[in-house]
Amino acid sequence: MKAGTGKAYEFGPYRLIPSECRLLRDDQEIRLRPKLFELLTILIENRGHMVEKKDLINRLWPDSIVEDNNLSVSVNALRSILGSEPYIETVSKRGYRFTSDVSIVDEEIRIVQTTNEFDPPGGALPLNSRFYVNRPVDQRFCAAINHRTSIVLVKGARQVGKTSLLARGLTAARQRGATVVVVDFQQFSSTTLESADRLLPAIAELIAYQGEISARPEQKWSAILSPSSNLERFIRREVFGQNESDVVLALDEVDRLFNYDYASEVFGLFRSWHNLRALDPGGPWNRLTLAMAYATEAHLFITDLNQSPFNVGTRLTLDDFVIEQVAELNGRYGQPLRQQSEVARLHNLVGGHPYLTQRGLFEIASGASTLDALETSGESEDGPFGDHLSRMLVSLEQDEELLRELRGVLKHGLPLSKPVFGRLRSGGILTGESPNDPKFRCALYFRYLKRNIE
Repeated sequence: MKAGTGKAYEFGPYRLIPSECRLLRDDQEIRLRPKLFELLTILIENRGHMVEKKDLINRLWPDSIVEDNNLSVSVNALRSILGSEPYIETVSKRGYRFTSDVSIVDEEIRIVQTTNEFDPPGGALPLNSRFYVNRPVDQRFCAAINHRTSIVLVKGARQVGKTSLLARGLTAARQRGATVVVVDFQQFSSTTLESADRLLPAIAELIAYQGEISARPEQKWSAILSPSSNLERFIRREVFGQNESDVVLALDEVDRLFNYDYASEVFGLFRSWHNLRALDPGGPWNRLTLAMAYATEAHLFITDLNQSPFNVGTRLTLDDFVIEQVAELNGRYGQPLRQQSEVARLHNLVGGHPYLTQRGLFEIASGASTLDALETSGESEDGPFGDHLSRMLVSLEQDEELLRELRGVLKHGLPLSKPVFGRLRSGGILTGESPNDPKFRCALYFRYLKRNIE
């Protein structure tokens, strides 16, 4: 969309006004060289779409002969000015893409033409969302990706923010020119997950599509090799053979594989890629990073630790918000909780659960509820937390053993068996260090489950 008179583009803390050749950050002007301003405008006008290098060069230097390096220098200079947030993505060997959410604003009447700033929370937060709260693990995750660590593990309960964290680290990887492939196991059908013979070709297909690999996996698959050997050969020959960049393979919802008989074969394959870094130091495997996000304790399902990728590499745990982070998010919602004591009350109710914290602040900031109401009837199935709580109960009702032991905790304070404690803790329902002293993740969970499963 082209800019018209009085139009401006807003992204993050920035406002770009093409008609005035001005870039503002929090209303403070940032002076850009004309070429950098023009480059930023082109990328924003084509936001979400890749702009070919040759098209950018033709528009920026129409009467000159320049090399790709001139463009790379300009893009890096622009990134340096905009700061550490990942606004501009590199599409390896092809071009650049502006990835941030952008609002179109009429400078004269200041009408924002996008959605309400208090959209209901749910799912992964968009890049540069004002409601994304950085935690110490963010920096460690991005550092591990940038250092090309062989395996980076992110463990955390459901809706703790694993996918949002992955998105930010992967965007930073794209910015430095890495090829990034994302495999979300939630998106695979039950048929695809039936066997390694079905799953691994599907993964190869995603790698080929997202990595823009011309070779088709079905044409390269050998009937005499195992699915694992076929996938490894496809990556070595087609991905590394056609691409000199680093490769980041991000695997989300990995624990969906744990209950399948072939899981040891698949995870053994991932571990072998890690081992190949030492066995073949001159080979291409030093360019591969596996980033895996999961919620369940892997050691409960993988018996041969020598074949496990979960005890090597960088291991990170994504925890709930501490009270200071709840206060920070409250500020981003315009401080609907006016006093620190109110922040503490919300933190106690939802235990710092990232989704429930954001949902509660949204309800209060939008005027749909009050803190008193959330404390009084937050566990109601008709309330703002109702859908989340109902899904938790339905999940528990699939397993009579979990329900039986949980009833023992709620009625008689009984200890849990070690496997059940591990599953309930990884599922984000309990916390604590020992099955002899289980603790509910938050007061809201305790009240809801006590009412519904006793």
